[in-house]
Amino acid sequence: MKVLGLVFKKNKERIIDTDDVVGEKFKLGRKIGRGAFCEVYAGVNLQSGEEVAIKLEPVTTEHPQLYHESEIYKRLQGGVGIPSLKWFGVERGYNIMVIELLGPNLQELLDRCGGKFSLKTVLMLADQLIEAVECMHDKGVIHRDIKPENLLMGLGSNVCQVYITDFGLAKLYIDPETDEHISYREHKSFVGTHRYASLYTHCGVEQSRRVDVESLGYVLVYFLKGRLEQERYNN
Repeated sequence: MKVLGLVFKKNKERIIDTDDVVGEKFKLGRKIGRGAFCEVYAGVNLQSGEEVAIKLEPVTTEHPQLYHESEIYKRLQGGVGIPSLKWFGVERGYNIMVIELLGPNLQELLDRCGGKFSLKTVLMLADQLIEAVECMHDKGVIHRDIKPENLLMGLGSNVCQVYITDFGLAKLYIDPETDEHISYREHKSFVGTHRYASLYTHCGVEQSRRVDVESLGYVLVYFLKGRLEQERYNN
């Protein structure tokens, strides 16, 4: 078997053969997603038969995020609503992260349901997501980009569990050197997604736990009403 055999078309689109193997045991399958600087493939653990998701990011990326994301996943392992990290490594010029394979994201499911969820569904999601955010915060992490596309349902026996994913923008809110909460600052650069970002984020205030809570609130309102009040305004 080949190990990460990569070729390029003339249009620069990367092709990865389905029999390519990374981390000595994870075989790549079909592509299931693409971000600004990485691609996501379904895969399988050749030793256990377990299905996984494999994220690939060129090490030449101007602002690589995958190593940082893998370190956040390590910190959060075992937490409620957190995908299981299987492996991270660098092979042939690519940062590669292997995590638990999940199902559709909540934006996809919302579209299938006509743009709104029932009150019962929103309350069930809220119960799980509040617990997941609390667990994440208890481990010193703020996500900073909570949105429907980053909330995925599980598969198999976990099909009714919602997971928080995509920790590329996450950070620690506890200073590891002083063990104290990060300081209040202003004039910070915007980080996140404008539609769901907190007022503090839009105003350039240092982000902390409250931005995740506020963003989650916007997401839940969006699930219930199919829109957000702030969408009426251009700025």
